[in-house]
Amino acid sequence: MKRITHIVGSLLLVAAALAGPVAAVAEEAAATPDAIRDEIRGWIGQLGAEQFAQREAASRSLAAAGLPAIEPLAAAIRGEDFEVASRAMEVLRGFLEAEDETLAATAEKLTESIAEGPESPVSSLAIAMLDFHHLGMVEAAREKLESLGAIVTEGFLPSGSRGMIVVLNASWRGTADDLRLLTRLRGVVQVGLRGMRIDDKALGILGRLRGVESLQFYGTGVTEEALAQLANKLPDAEIDFRKGGKLGVGGQPNIGPCQITQVQEGSAAAKAGLQIGDIVLKIDGDPVLTFESLTDKVGKRGPGEKIELEVERGFPGDKPERFSRIVELDGWE
Repeated sequence: MKRITHIVGSLLLVAAALAGPVAAVAEEAAATPDAIRDEIRGWIGQLGAEQFAQREAASRSLAAAGLPAIEPLAAAIRGEDFEVASRAMEVLRGFLEAEDETLAATAEKLTESIAEGPESPVSSLAIAMLDFHHLGMVEAAREKLESLGAIVTEGFLPSGSRGMIVVLNASWRGTADDLRLLTRLRGVVQVGLRGMRIDDKALGILGRLRGVESLQFYGTGVTEEALAQLANKLPDAEIDFRKGGKLGVGGQPNIGPCQITQVQEGSAAAKAGLQIGDIVLKIDGDPVLTFESLTDKVGKRGPGEKIELEVERGFPGDKPERFSRIVELDGWE
């Protein structure tokens, strides 16, 4: 009984997510003759028939009905009968491949809203449907993303994984809807969002990136609560959240001390006079043991905030020099 209750509750939660796409076809549905609407409702009812032949006949009839069937199918999907909902989703799957562009686009929008909704058996089915549907659209999606300002490369993560790395920064000219193109790519291991504002809608889309291993949120304005919800959807992904402050240095991961191995030209670190080989000992009085520790502490500050670094600098044969620097952080671009 608990399992059934969970499924029913999840399906009901999907209802709100379906409202937008369904509204797009409401006008056409209203213009459909009463007799056809009654037939469609009858076929929807037969999706739950005990006889296989009746269910199959109803599915074929709904598939032939096209756009007028979208709204009744959406209602069936958000109903309490999971078997009927899953059969309605199968009809929707056929619409995704329709030659009628309006029908295909409406079906895709509806399926996406289901996939981005609360976790449920139906949302999982929607994700699988979209993955298959997008399989042949990879190259076109990459070209479109790059035309909107995305930086798409192939590379390795520190874990050794190799795949596609996508960075969206302040040059991104797309909308939240354009982010759906990310779900059409294959082999994405890392997505970095830097210096661009994102909302809950965008996070819902990112939650469909099931194979991603690393997500970076630098200066995006996203809340920690929203990121926690995203982490529930992507439990195997490492999520790096920073308020947006940028020091502009590189270092060796996973080892101590925190020695700087790179200083970006024109960065906050460069302006403060930091050099390659410097060892950061403290930030605002707190000890810094590794480069990860420095990154974490800087990540909790925003652009324009000032920090005090205690640094050790030494050359072979010389006694190390200790000094402090006040650094005004940059922002991610």
